[in-house]
Amino acid sequence: MPNRKASSFTLFIRKQLKRFEAFLFLLKSVVSNRQFLYISCVLVGISSALAVIVLKTFAHWVFRFANYIDHIFHLPYSNSLLPVIGILLTVWVIKKFLDGSIEKGTSQIMIAVANKSGIMPRKQMYAQIITSSLTVGMGGSAGLESPITITGAAFGSNFAQKYRLNYKDRTLLLACGVAAGIGAAFGAPIAGVLFAIEVILADMSVTAFIPIMISAATGSLVATVLLKEEIILSFKNQLTFDYHNIPYYIILGILSGLVSVYHARNFRKVEHYFSKLKSPLFTKALFGAGILAVLIFFFPTLFGEGYESIKTLSSADPSVLMENTILENKRSNEWILLGFIGLTMMIKSFATGLTLGSGGNGGNFAPSLFVGSYLGFFVAKFFQLTGIDKDLPISNFSVVGMAGLLSGLFHAPLTAIFLIAEITGGYGLFVPLMIVSSISFAISKKMEVHSMDIKNLADTGTVFTSDKDKNILSSIELSKHIKTNFVSISTAAKLEDVTTILSQTKQSVFPVINEKEVFEGIINFDSIRPIIFNAFQTKYTPLSDVIEQPKTTICYDEVMETVMEKFESSNTDILFVLKDQKCLGYVEKSEILTSYREKLKSLRIE
Repeated sequence: MPNRKASSFTLFIRKQLKRFEAFLFLLKSVVSNRQFLYISCVLVGISSALAVIVLKTFAHWVFRFANYIDHIFHLPYSNSLLPVIGILLTVWVIKKFLDGSIEKGTSQIMIAVANKSGIMPRKQMYAQIITSSLTVGMGGSAGLESPITITGAAFGSNFAQKYRLNYKDRTLLLACGVAAGIGAAFGAPIAGVLFAIEVILADMSVTAFIPIMISAATGSLVATVLLKEEIILSFKNQLTFDYHNIPYYIILGILSGLVSVYHARNFRKVEHYFSKLKSPLFTKALFGAGILAVLIFFFPTLFGEGYESIKTLSSADPSVLMENTILENKRSNEWILLGFIGLTMMIKSFATGLTLGSGGNGGNFAPSLFVGSYLGFFVAKFFQLTGIDKDLPISNFSVVGMAGLLSGLFHAPLTAIFLIAEITGGYGLFVPLMIVSSISFAISKKMEVHSMDIKNLADTGTVFTSDKDKNILSSIELSKHIKTNFVSISTAAKLEDVTTILSQTKQSVFPVINEKEVFEGIINFDSIRPIIFNAFQTKYTPLSDVIEQPKTTICYDEVMETVMEKFESSNTDILFVLKDQKCLGYVEKSEILTSYREKLKSLRIE
């Protein structure tokens, strides 16, 4: 009987969804494209907000459950086991229900924008919610914001595909989903808009702001109404700025930039180690999760997103963070507390790398806020304890430090400034936020050209979302421009044979191949013109005398950016493509430039 009721309810929901879809198709036919786009961005915003509510609520419940076990059953270190269970469950779900793979990180959104015409897989609409809630919700040391943005982007992309919107609108709705996700997660719509523009869309016109703002505001509003305030990271204390503290904020900015690079590099090292580890999935997951459990055993604040501990740092008694640790009886010693905070901050990158590298799902957005808050506390507390300045406001530095790390890691200073301004409920710290974020960004950018989310992609030449030209070039496939209808010349041929070939084709440059079909060089009609019009020279000049080596050739798997660089450096219009020393064909510079112009025209978001 219960199964029949459940089946009837599912059938009822499906019918209602089909009716709603039919209504939207009808609506699309009677309103203008722009009006339908505005309606779409509201619906995408609502969908993204609901995903945020599910993720955040689940993570909050698990955190409360862990605390309940600690205090009621007196098992102070039981929360070390929950992340192990969560990561193993995540790996099992991915293997069993998600075809054995899941794309992690906001870089997947950037790839979709740059290389896949804004199209994201349908499974991203639910896969991120399920896997990240298991990983982070069960205490994995990562954040939910990256899965939230991927989910929001997938909602926007698939909505646009469903209602047959063009590339421009599809990409715009993808960005709307991202903005709504960030706006809902923090109750910070402005930060959501800026994140979508600063990180996801490198090139857009002013008119694109309106749909993105509508989605971000919608997502924030829905989350404000339905999500409990205690679940969202927010600070109610009014924070003010004292210009006398500017030197200390400059120091915090410098340290934020350096710590950003430290965090990014160590995270990548750990993740890279696990990617190269040749072990069964569950063995790898158990190995990484086991090390994470040990870290959480000694540093319980590494459990989950860490937002609760961020709030605690700004409270009157931050020593609460040392509860359930082996140093609990030393919590009254402020120097030990400072050391504990500093060590936790430095270990966070390893904890996050272990969480994601071993098979869990999550992101680095929350860890960046965690590390930034701890760094800000450490700097202010250090100057207090040493007596250099006993009046430094620790809460201010804890909050501003978050902006420093966020700016340094994601190369998104505007997002960092406005996010922290919004979650603190005012702009009292706007000046120090600008100082710390800009300095951190400048140092991080100098040491790491690409943000941590696209570093690996940039290293492989897959996508460069901060550079529009490279984006477009990377989306042009070399294989589609290789011309194979060419005439080649054998090394066994005579120059007289070449003359005959020249009279039968319009081709002016010929690849020369030996008996094993290996590329030996080229014969250029312009170079041999004086010889072939002289009968005596044609008869007695050996072929080897007219074979020349091209200035450069192309490997069949080279990225288009390198191909264009070779065209420029060689000052030629034709380049031959080789694979295993054999000639596959040639590409023309003019054809690639034509493809570039067509893509540039189609990719402009208005």
